[in-house]
Amino acid sequence: MMKSTVLSLLAAAMLASAAGPASAGSVQKTFPSFLPENTLQIPVGFSAAGLKENEFNQVLDRVQAVYGPIVAAKGGQLVIERNWDDPTVNAYATEDGKQWKISMFGGLARYPSITRDAFYLVACHELGHHLGGSPKISGTDWATNEGGADYYSTLKCLRRVLPATAPDGVDPVAAKACDASFRDRASRNRCKASAMAGFAAATLFQQLSQTGPISFATPDPSVVAAMDDSHPAAQCRLDTYFQGALCAKPVDQDVSNTDPNAGACTRKQRFAVGLRPRCWYKPPADEPAALELASHFSKKDVEGIQARLESLRAAFGGK
Repeated sequence: MMKSTVLSLLAAAMLASAAGPASAGSVQKTFPSFLPENTLQIPVGFSAAGLKENEFNQVLDRVQAVYGPIVAAKGGQLVIERNWDDPTVNAYATEDGKQWKISMFGGLARYPSITRDAFYLVACHELGHHLGGSPKISGTDWATNEGGADYYSTLKCLRRVLPATAPDGVDPVAAKACDASFRDRASRNRCKASAMAGFAAATLFQQLSQTGPISFATPDPSVVAAMDDSHPAAQCRLDTYFQGALCAKPVDQDVSNTDPNAGACTRKQRFAVGLRPRCWYKPPADEPAALELASHFSKKDVEGIQARLESLRAAFGGK
């Protein structure tokens, strides 16, 4: 996608905002969402990259087929609302009794940076609000927070819905890190596909927020003092997608609403990669900090972790 296309799109969004409120068909609700509320609208017929209607439906057909039974096994009914004609650039999750809904919009699917895999990731993020476990949004008893939904999208969901083939043009940093984290080709390929889907989705957020460039090689160094339930910054979101993709926990090990270790990678379980980034995540008090690793592990464990870290440093260009 050319930069001029994005700039023109954002300029049109600002003009639409200045002209007045969104159309009557556009969703303006404060449910857990993929993006913060925005006035950007992309109508049917917008001539740029993005998904076609048949691709939009193929993605959601696959998500329904894979996750319908998973939700049913937990006592719910997965309802995917398909709003192809709606220009809204967002997606939402809601819970209505036993109906676990995700609302998907054509406006977001038509955004130039959105690939098929990135649209899968958006659907997976919304499913993550229902199924992502701990941490929950403060004040709710069902919705996983935004960073947690991002983490779930690549930790579990994309591994179930994506084919075991790597996309073209994989970032070399992501490729090396995925190869270092997994032994079998299928897992390596899904890791790479998930990482690149995360990059496309985080690029959308970066462009809408008009922040600096994002990269697999420049992780967000910030550390929150308390859990941040809101949408993380663009680089932090990319880091979260990447770490979820790198976590070597089996996909069939479910996450938990109360135990952050279940189904996920944590330092408490001696994982050095695949961790929820601390640019949004505040771990429990019993989670060791990076500098405390040596006091919690045997000499053999530490040597293994150091070897893995050196491999990942090489994958990140020596950083």
